[in-house]
Amino acid sequence: MIAFGVLIVVVLSMLAAVYRARRGPDSADRALSADLVFYGFVAMVVLVGTMRDDDAAFTIAVIATLVGFLATLSLARLVTGGKR
Repeated sequence: MIAFGVLIVVVLSMLAAVYRARRGPDSADRALSADLVFYGFVAMVVLVGTMRDDDAAFTIAVIATLVGFLATLSLARLVTGGKR
């Protein structure tokens, strides 16, 4: 029952991030909100896996997190214009 409450909080934070992405004044705000939506989705997968007692959800979450980390690096490079 607690996981369902946490799921609602995650969905609300994702909605706030989508609002920020649409309203954000620059590309850094949009990149940050895209990361928040992605990791919110990963959190939802983990929470649903916890509620259903499914071990495959955790494997999917680890792989998605690794891919998300690479996407975050790419977005950071895009925002900074390729500067190191």
